[in-house]
Amino acid sequence: MRRTFSGAFAFDMTPSLPRRPRWRSLALLALCLAPLLWPLQHLAERYYRSELVSQNRQTLDLYVANLLGTLHRYETLPQILGDLPALRATLASPDPQTVDHANRLLKNISEQTGAEVMYLLDPSGNTLAASNWEKKDSFVGRNFAFRPYYSDAIAGRLGRFFGMGTTSSKRGYFFAAAVHEGQRVVGALVVKVDLDHTESLWGKTPEQLLLTDQHGVVILTSRPEWRFRATRPLTEEEHQAIVSIQPYPTQDPQPLDLDEQAWLMQTHPIAETGWNASILAPRALIDRPVRTVLAIGGATLLVLMLLLGLMMQRRRNYLDRIAFEAKARRELEIRVSERTSDLEALNSRLKQEVLEREQAQQELVRVQDEVVQAGKLSVLGTMSASISHELNQPLAAIRSYAENAEVLLDHQRTDDARGNLKLIGELTGRMASIIAHLRAFARRDRHALESVALQPALDDALALLAKRRRAMAVELIRDLPDAPLWVQAGETRLRQVLSNLLANALDALTEKANPRCLWINAEHTDNGVELLIRDNGPGFTRESLARAREPFFTTKTRTQGLGLGLAICDTLMRALGGELLLANHPQGGALLTVRLRSAPPGVNLQPPEDPSA
Repeated sequence: MRRTFSGAFAFDMTPSLPRRPRWRSLALLALCLAPLLWPLQHLAERYYRSELVSQNRQTLDLYVANLLGTLHRYETLPQILGDLPALRATLASPDPQTVDHANRLLKNISEQTGAEVMYLLDPSGNTLAASNWEKKDSFVGRNFAFRPYYSDAIAGRLGRFFGMGTTSSKRGYFFAAAVHEGQRVVGALVVKVDLDHTESLWGKTPEQLLLTDQHGVVILTSRPEWRFRATRPLTEEEHQAIVSIQPYPTQDPQPLDLDEQAWLMQTHPIAETGWNASILAPRALIDRPVRTVLAIGGATLLVLMLLLGLMMQRRRNYLDRIAFEAKARRELEIRVSERTSDLEALNSRLKQEVLEREQAQQELVRVQDEVVQAGKLSVLGTMSASISHELNQPLAAIRSYAENAEVLLDHQRTDDARGNLKLIGELTGRMASIIAHLRAFARRDRHALESVALQPALDDALALLAKRRRAMAVELIRDLPDAPLWVQAGETRLRQVLSNLLANALDALTEKANPRCLWINAEHTDNGVELLIRDNGPGFTRESLARAREPFFTTKTRTQGLGLGLAICDTLMRALGGELLLANHPQGGALLTVRLRSAPPGVNLQPPEDPSA
């Protein structure tokens, strides 16, 4: 039983609004944590600088190795070619025939080796033969005694020189070696190597290449505007050397102004040539990822601050909620203590009412059971007349068979007398079966489920109502299969259900004039066995279909029934695992459908009780 309370238990449970977080504290904490970005920037710069330096060092080493490999390929070529007889013959006798032969020989060797130009100088520095003799910028007839490589070669050393060609206006690296006739130097052979392709190998990258000679002047670079500019101030001796040997297109190289803050330079000295190879990386390659790291660090710091602020706010809300709940708990304990005595008294009353309800429920169940039994006995009374008639007929037949058996024995006709006694035994068994069914119908049946043949149970139910059916002139139309239909049921309970349903059908036909018909059909279905009982009476009303299964609901007079027949049948069918359906037939009359589960022939599903109980 529910009770509602007011007054003492009515108090406000609405929590107070949480205070705003202290953003000033968060801002102060952010200012304290912001200096952490400077160490982060320093570490990021060191890391990316070391990565860039390592990468550029490898690149520079590869470039220097490629440059030296190109030079080494032509280094020994002048010494080898100086021993060719055709070239010594040209130096000994420079007539047109020998010169032409030397020109063609130098051109052929130049094409095979990939050298830009090869030419032969006499002891005065004049060019006698050259691989480009047929071109407009031919070296033939020109004097190159001012070049350092010539003086080195005449002195018996390997001449080396880098410079701009005075004839071709093209840069190149020159190797020169003396041509000997015995122990005497009769001339020099010069090989010019084109280095433009080594400059073009650098490609378009953010890093820039600088190759400076012994004077600090840029001779190879990936940026044309830096070419032939001085990376340091030149001395007077260096100026005089530049004027005398003419290695550059200008005699006064302009200084190369580089912003040291914008470039990261790495230098690799080349001892063989006296050059320095340098690679310049823009600081943007370091600044860009460092800015990215700082942005990520700042964003991370911001996220941490937001998370910290959220945690502080949640902690403050949690503390406020705990304080509010503690206050509410104290108030609740005070109010509960004030109402304890009233609740105990109310609880006692509720327990008493529950006990009374349980007793009333038990009494109701007992009364309903008694009423059901009374209904069965009432139905039994209506069938007593038919039962007495059914018993009188076998009794009369037994008496007749007994008298005949006495006469037959007197005439020594023992076989015929034995036949009469057998018929008497069958009639006696028939009477015992009727009486047993009648007694089982009257008691509370507790039989377990078993396999029951539907046709014999239906025959017994019809036999109990046979006299009444004949008295009412009801035509019985049966459509049953010859093979037994085995169903899952209790034999007594199944006969009780069939007897009640057939009795109700006959009751419905009392209100109808002839012809009175009763149809009984049975068949196997996918879900089991269906038995259809149809009459041509008035059928069910709408109210009857809705309330037919209710106990004590009946459309008959009090003397005709208690309204328990269909309620009992529905209960028994559900106990058997079946179903009872009520409907009206389209052609008129009531249609009752009994659905039962199929069972194997003649098998008890559970151990049955002793029938004599």
